[in-house]
Amino acid sequence: MPLRTPSATTTQCDPRISDVDEWGRSEHMRSIVRRLSNPVYRHWFRVEWEGLEKIPASGGALLVANHAGAIPPDAPMIIHGIEEELGRPVYGLADYFFKELPVGGTLWARLGGVTAHPDNALRLLRDQGQLVLVFPEGTKGPSKTYANRYKLRRFGRGGFVEIAMRAGVPVVPIAVVGAEEAMPILFRLPKIASVLGLPYFPITLNHLLFGPVLGTTLYLPAKFKLRVLDPVTFDVAPAQERYSKSRIMDESERIRTEIQEALYDMLRSRHSIWLG
Repeated sequence: MPLRTPSATTTQCDPRISDVDEWGRSEHMRSIVRRLSNPVYRHWFRVEWEGLEKIPASGGALLVANHAGAIPPDAPMIIHGIEEELGRPVYGLADYFFKELPVGGTLWARLGGVTAHPDNALRLLRDQGQLVLVFPEGTKGPSKTYANRYKLRRFGRGGFVEIAMRAGVPVVPIAVVGAEEAMPILFRLPKIASVLGLPYFPITLNHLLFGPVLGTTLYLPAKFKLRVLDPVTFDVAPAQERYSKSRIMDESERIRTEIQEALYDMLRSRHSIWLG
């Protein structure tokens, strides 16, 4: 009896095609989240942009914004808005803590989260020409109580300025109004935070209104306004071995001051937390 020649379908398998890039980001996952986030963006927070055209249409840029809310809603709203309105992907830098979360760490990476390290930022900005979002206040921003709302904390040691200098890209400041009221912190419980290994453990107005579970996931419908300020460029050559520490700190403080003044201006013109 003659031997049967196996068909191509039994001897070859099509290579698995994945849309996950080297950072773990998946465009498929991003598209799903954009569809889910769109009602929140347009109808719950009713996000309104000013100066969105100042974000470069191509090439690398470091987006720098104020950060607030017990579980900050500003990052997903900024990223969603830029990806929807400009069609450019945004990578968000955050503490290594997020990458270590069980299951959540993988989801965070699939949605564009990258561990905040200078080498990662340089590759994204200089080598790949991406938009990168960073919050220089770190956890000091979202851990503020409501009594200290819209008072920016220090921008660390200005590391984001040095990264922008090395990469040869502009810093684009963004002032965000609304996140402070979406999930305001009434007080913190540092002992519980220490036991759980968290940077802070907040008790929010949302917890009091909706209970401990729903209050952790449901935001108040504060009106979001985002103002993109003029891009900041630095008259220094990229990829130098060293940069002036005093210059870095001065530029960092100047950018922090610009965002702070923009916030005060936006708050003066705001008629209502809920209506804008």
